[in-house]
Amino acid sequence: MGSFTLSSTLLHHHHHPSSLPIAGGFLQLSQHQRKPFSSCVAVSSSSSSSPISTNNSDSTSQSQSRQVETNKHELLRAIQETQRGFLTTPDQRFSIEQALVCVEKYDAASAIQLNNLDGTWRLQYTSAPDVLVLFDSAQRFPSLLQVGQIFQKFECLDQNNNGGIVRNVVRWSIPSLLEEEDGATLLVSAKFSVISKRNIYLQFEEISVQDIKISEGLQALIAPALLPRTFLSLQILQFLQTLKAQLPVASPGSQSVGGLYYLSYLDGDMLIGRAVGGGGVFVFTRAQPL
Repeated sequence: MGSFTLSSTLLHHHHHPSSLPIAGGFLQLSQHQRKPFSSCVAVSSSSSSSPISTNNSDSTSQSQSRQVETNKHELLRAIQETQRGFLTTPDQRFSIEQALVCVEKYDAASAIQLNNLDGTWRLQYTSAPDVLVLFDSAQRFPSLLQVGQIFQKFECLDQNNNGGIVRNVVRWSIPSLLEEEDGATLLVSAKFSVISKRNIYLQFEEISVQDIKISEGLQALIAPALLPRTFLSLQILQFLQTLKAQLPVASPGSQSVGGLYYLSYLDGDMLIGRAVGGGGVFVFTRAQPL
């Protein structure tokens, strides 16, 4: 999410889905169903002051809710074939930006609701260069790196909209040495504070590599199944499986690393954010707790 920057050592300030997560299920799209997004769905309004104005208001609210869901669907459709933003044409980027704006306009004036933000979110699309470079590296060096799912996990400790903790989670692997896609986890932890209606500030604290799952081939190499497993070989396996490397983002006395992030849309199942300063846009959908 905004300021989700990953370099060789830092995730700063964050084959893949062929289906769209919609209302708890997945929507499969055939080739003829995919089309460029063209324009926002219009929202009707009513200014009647007659005795039935309350009913008109309820009807307008329901109509807007349906139109929001339609525009969210169109956004997910637009990003479906982009491999989370890695493969996009200029026309696709234009259509995606149109679709983003059509969703964002519904939530622009309201304040962040931490009860909606709290929980786990899965990355569906980004234009952030520091995340796209991960996908590019995996494409260029498939024998050295696989990038699995990317999540953000918010723990909103203060329900008074003051802030909490966010963890950027990247599942990755080294083929043949670790389990496919999910062989290890890169975790970047940060504190965040709400500084305006739609802006949060992230102060990064620590990077760690954990949850290492070595492949069956490497296990067999260390401790062959046909030979007695010695105490040393078992110790090596246990060490690798429980290894956790931690690195503080900023050394004591140095300036902290952080970034400003604009939450342009947030509801119960979609989160859109823009990294202030040209860091890119991020589209997340609600995921199961990690």
